[in-house]
Amino acid sequence: MSAELKVASQVMSLYPEAQWLFDQLREGSVDTKRGGVTRDTYGSGEQFAHDLVAKYAAALGLEVRHDHMRNTYMVLPGLDRSAPALVIGSHLDSVAAGGNYDGAAGVVAGLIAIEALQEAGLQPQCDIVVMGVRAEESIWFQVSYIGSRGALGSLQESALQAKRIDTGRTLAEHLLAAGGDPDAVTQGQAYLTPQNVRAFMEVHIEQAPSLAIEGHAIAIGSGVPGNFRYPKIKITGEYGHVGLGRRYRHDAALAGADIALGLDKIWAEWEQAGRLMACTIGEFQTNAARHGLTIVPGEFGLSLDVRAYDTADLAELKTKFLELVAEVSATRRVKIDLGPQASAGVAPADPTITAQLRACALELGLTVPDLPSPASHDSAAFYAAGIPFGFLFIRNPNGSHHPDEEMSIDDFLLATTVLTQWLVTHCCKN
Repeated sequence: MSAELKVASQVMSLYPEAQWLFDQLREGSVDTKRGGVTRDTYGSGEQFAHDLVAKYAAALGLEVRHDHMRNTYMVLPGLDRSAPALVIGSHLDSVAAGGNYDGAAGVVAGLIAIEALQEAGLQPQCDIVVMGVRAEESIWFQVSYIGSRGALGSLQESALQAKRIDTGRTLAEHLLAAGGDPDAVTQGQAYLTPQNVRAFMEVHIEQAPSLAIEGHAIAIGSGVPGNFRYPKIKITGEYGHVGLGRRYRHDAALAGADIALGLDKIWAEWEQAGRLMACTIGEFQTNAARHGLTIVPGEFGLSLDVRAYDTADLAELKTKFLELVAEVSATRRVKIDLGPQASAGVAPADPTITAQLRACALELGLTVPDLPSPASHDSAAFYAAGIPFGFLFIRNPNGSHHPDEEMSIDDFLLATTVLTQWLVTHCCKN
């Protein structure tokens, strides 16, 4: 039996271990009040997950390390310890009342792949590192890729003052409490660099049910979209009596509605033209302290995330959005303060690694389509730092970021088998 087929068999035999890890992750972070799991960023839920995988890795004999962000690194030593390492990983935090597999699948895949290599008696040429990433879910601090950007030395110092939405404590405070070092962020220290990391490999469930609808268990991720975000848009009009005529109103709520409908019209036009984009208004509300049934709203707040797969498309969308804002402001006679802006660049998967993953899948008899990611992932932070990445998606019929998130262990093991075969072919041989 060839080394590739032997390792594939080893991966499939590790079904009980994979199931146990996912069961333990769920049990230790279950949200009894809201359903699903809550692995809060730099909180007890995320910490539990990091402790669990670190303990499992230590039992496999792996070296366990942490950086100044308290990312977890679980290392299988290679024959050449000085060579750039191959990093496999994803995040272990979740949204509140989220699903059990979003992010965690990428960490468990790395551990199962290493366990299969060990059982097959194979040692890689370079170190293979499984990385449990901190703080990928930007909902907690309203900042993208905190853990990975921090590890790569690209997290802005201003992020340290971002406050977690539920505790009101800053990222710096939470990082210190977790044993991290905010000063290293201030100094721009990089634990991971293009000099010590050969490539980053990420396995993740899909966020939309594309594979489930098309009948595929797994896919090769072709890229991660870029985005621009306005987390705290504030519209200020005038409060008024319910009987106030339309021409006299400065209605902040209707201005917010105009922005939402205008963006949806742009999206519909792009979709009809076959141009990929997405926009999400995650927060949309009047001021609860002053609103009422018989009061014309004088304040309105919303958040916005716009994403696309081409840098020029992102620039065009931003221009269209700013034109829409100016038009609504003039028409509704309100002031629109966009507030702070955040952004992330478009990140295409490495074409060489993508072709290699496709070849590995074909050798295993798998029909694996390409799939552009609809969501942001830590891979994009690695790409921005000059580190190539490869990506594998796993079928998820119910979408993610909610308790009904679904992933079969069989599908998970297929993705892990492709990953492991890639390791054998491109990391365990000269």
